[in-house]
Amino acid sequence: MTHSARRIGRTLALVLPVVLVLSGTLAVARVPWAAGTAESQVLTASSDTASVRAKSRTPQDILREQLLVELQEKDPGIALTHLQRQVEERPSLARHCMSIARALGRAAVAVYGPTRAQSFSRPVCDTSFAYGVSQQAAGS
Repeated sequence: MTHSARRIGRTLALVLPVVLVLSGTLAVARVPWAAGTAESQVLTASSDTASVRAKSRTPQDILREQLLVELQEKDPGIALTHLQRQVEERPSLARHCMSIARALGRAAVAVYGPTRAQSFSRPVCDTSFAYGVSQQAAGS
């Protein structure tokens, strides 16, 4: 390796991290917290209180939240029917079906009590809804 190539390599090794840090700092210097908030509320990279990076919401998390709201606004039977349809339409959700159905079962006990919650049980994702009901009923 020639002397000039070595010098260029050393220069890049020193300058590149600085450039990357500065460009990242400038990129996050002004990020609004939410639409419609005051212009003065911004996230700065040099903030004394660093914010925790927000966890991205996965499709199964979004579906679980939607179905839990539907369970409370309508009934567990409708939420279970929609869970089954979503799994049929999006097979990638099938591996999360059991955990979502268990969460619906636990939520149903909280809203309807164990006996009434069990009456909504159906064979969606095996017997996960019924298992969630029995788990919550045993814990109450």
